[in-house]
Amino acid sequence: MGRDLARLSLNSLSSLNPAAARRLPQILLLAHGLRGAGLARWLEAVPPKFQIRTDFADLSGQPQLVIWSLLDDPIDPARISTEVRNLLDRWQPAPLLLVLPRSHPYSMELLLQLPAQGLLDNPDQDNLPQAINTLLEGGRIVDLSGSPEPPVPFSHPILGLGEWLLMSGLQQIDAELALCQQWLASTPSSWLALLLLQGRWRELQAARQLLLWIWGPALMSWSSPLPVSDPPQATAAPTPPVAITLRQRTAEGLWEALHQRLQQSSHAGPINRSGQLLALDALKPERRSDLLLALLDQFGQLLALLQKEDPQSDDLPQRWLRLQPELRRAALRRLTGPYVQLPFDGALRPVTQTLDKTSELNGDDPELPDPEAMLTTLLQARPLLINGHLIPPDQPQAVMHLEMLLANWLVRSAEIISAEILATCATWPELRRYLLRADLLPTRNLERLRNQLNAQQRWVSWVSRPIQLFESRRSLYNVTNGTIQCVDLTEPRDKELAQLGWPQQLVTLALEIRDALGPQLRSLVKGLGDLVVVLLTQVLGRAIGLVGRGIVQGMGRGLGRS
Repeated sequence: MGRDLARLSLNSLSSLNPAAARRLPQILLLAHGLRGAGLARWLEAVPPKFQIRTDFADLSGQPQLVIWSLLDDPIDPARISTEVRNLLDRWQPAPLLLVLPRSHPYSMELLLQLPAQGLLDNPDQDNLPQAINTLLEGGRIVDLSGSPEPPVPFSHPILGLGEWLLMSGLQQIDAELALCQQWLASTPSSWLALLLLQGRWRELQAARQLLLWIWGPALMSWSSPLPVSDPPQATAAPTPPVAITLRQRTAEGLWEALHQRLQQSSHAGPINRSGQLLALDALKPERRSDLLLALLDQFGQLLALLQKEDPQSDDLPQRWLRLQPELRRAALRRLTGPYVQLPFDGALRPVTQTLDKTSELNGDDPELPDPEAMLTTLLQARPLLINGHLIPPDQPQAVMHLEMLLANWLVRSAEIISAEILATCATWPELRRYLLRADLLPTRNLERLRNQLNAQQRWVSWVSRPIQLFESRRSLYNVTNGTIQCVDLTEPRDKELAQLGWPQQLVTLALEIRDALGPQLRSLVKGLGDLVVVLLTQVLGRAIGLVGRGIVQGMGRGLGRS
């Protein structure tokens, strides 16, 4: 009945104005049930109008768009990828829009790997027409609300002492971290409570890293092939929402989508949730936002400059590195403003010129990844190599990976600028009131923060970075939902490992010796344990048994004589 109503509505539209009906986009809707019929009638009624076809026989040529609705009849997750590919092969070059219900059995990872050009769950009257128009114009859209995944059954294995200590400790630390995060999200009323909570958060993060450093590598080399992982939870944590809109599937459209997403994340002054102390935290929230937005705009201008030159050149990374100091200076000038003057030693001094003269912005961050992959994708729309697979730049995985690389560059560049601002604020008290938080106005608090940052930098340079190089890990900062988070990326770093000095290589040598001696130490401990068991059971146990037996026999003879 719903299909007949949809045909009647379309026939009446065609009879009123056949030429206008031929100009309307032809959309093939694959849907079942009452919700599918209602979706067809609703799409014909909302502006702009479309030609909705629910049967193959009603098509006049190829459709401009295929909509597959799973609102009433979701299929098996193991078949959805095959069905999507079959639809794309059948109706190419028409794009495919997959419409999902609010509660669906598909994981976020599975949905992001689908080759469909559009993904929507629980669409409404606003985002569905926008998604259709975006796909008809050659773009791409992903809008997933991130519903919680069903719980995964977990069978508890037999745990040894090391696994039990590691997992119980991680469970306690994770529970405390979740409680601290809940309290921090509620915005404590006093600054003292905020400082205490942030200190507790960093303490728990350090305890977690220390626990993994003590037990994790030892378990990898000592124990059986069972990998060490975080303690399993009874229910899976809800996945964060994903909303990606590409107006054009080109390098310009990709940069426009990334710029919009990072601009939204940086606009409110993101809060540090990375577990590390950042110099960016010293700035006021509005100043943090201004600095990140200034760096983002300068990045766009630099992309335009490189695009006007030769984006196919081989020295693209070298030109990028040469332009970094000037880019940071331009962002610093935009942060402070060209006309701001503050008193210093009884006279007004221009802030921008003073910071420009006293700041050393020519240094490089060794933890920044090679910019060639990011630049070639944003300039030439080349595929990205992610986890050993070449992925087109318009795929959701590629967009999210590029966003993480760009956000990492934003935060690390802002860290370099913020460190220079803190150094100048140490000798210019009025500048603290203009740029820094209120609790850093006292000299003692500012110097304590600078000392902590310097100590953290030395620890990272001498210990943490060699360990990360040896384990082929790279820590990236990601700006999502108004927070700065730390993400570990696994990639080969053998060249950087070979360039370390001898003090840093001693750290990696100690780790290698520990991993090499782990199996032998385990065998030695096991042998000593077996020897102790033999001594206690076979020697000492039998001796005690013989003595007890003699005592019992003596008592029995005495009772018999009496």
